[in-house]
Amino acid sequence: MNEILANLRGGLIVSCQSEGCDPFNADPKYMALFAKAAEMGGAKGIRSQGINKIKEIKKVVSLPIIGLLKSTFKDGTVKITSSFNEVEQLIEIGCDIIAIDGTQREREGLTGPCFIHEVKQRYNCIVLADIATCEEAVACEKAGADAVSTTLNGYTPETMPYNEKPNLDLLRSICEKIEIPVFAEGRYNTPADAIEAAEIGAHAIVTGTAITRPRVVTQWFVNKLKEHYHE
Repeated sequence: MNEILANLRGGLIVSCQSEGCDPFNADPKYMALFAKAAEMGGAKGIRSQGINKIKEIKKVVSLPIIGLLKSTFKDGTVKITSSFNEVEQLIEIGCDIIAIDGTQREREGLTGPCFIHEVKQRYNCIVLADIATCEEAVACEKAGADAVSTTLNGYTPETMPYNEKPNLDLLRSICEKIEIPVFAEGRYNTPADAIEAAEIGAHAIVTGTAITRPRVVTQWFVNKLKEHYHE
C-alpha cells in the first residue's frame, strides 16, 4: 500500500468545504482555519475542493490533502473531478490524493471506472474513487483506483433513499469484496458513527458537515427543538 494511504489508517479525515451563501465560503482562508483546527485536534488528513481553498489549506497544515473539483451532471447531481484538465490542476498544486467520481455516470465519454483507468495510465497520482454502490467500488478497484470512498452514496439518482444516515450495509459489503482501502464517508456525523465504521473495517473515516458547517449543525438543533415544541 502507498505510504500516504497507510499513514491514514485508523484516522479521521476532515472534509473542509463550503458552498453557496455559507459565510465560510466568502474567503478561502476560512476553510484553511477549519483545516488548521482539525490538524490541531488530531485529524490525519484533510479533504477539500476548489483550487484556491486547497492552496490556502496547504499553507497552514502539514497533513495529506485529498483534493477535488466539484461540478454537476445534467440532472443536477454532484460530479467530482471529472476531466483530465481538473486532474492536472490538482496535481499541479500538490494534492497528495486526487478524489475522482467513480460512479458509472459518463463524463468525457467515459464511465467513472474507465476514466480512473485512463488517469492511472496518464499520471503518477494516488486516486481515491468516490463511489455510490458496491458494484462501482469493485469496478474502480479493477480499474486501478488506490482506494475507494462511499462519498456519493445518497447523492446519485439511484441511491437518493440512503441520504439520512451512514449506509453501514454498503460499507460492510464493500469491505468484504475489495482489498484496497475503503474510506467511510457520507453522513458520519458522530464519534459513534465513526466507531461503527471502524468496526466494520473502514480504513479511515471522513467527516465534514458536523465539524465545518456550523450553519447546518445549528439547523439540526433548531429542527429538533421545533419538533419537540410542535412549532
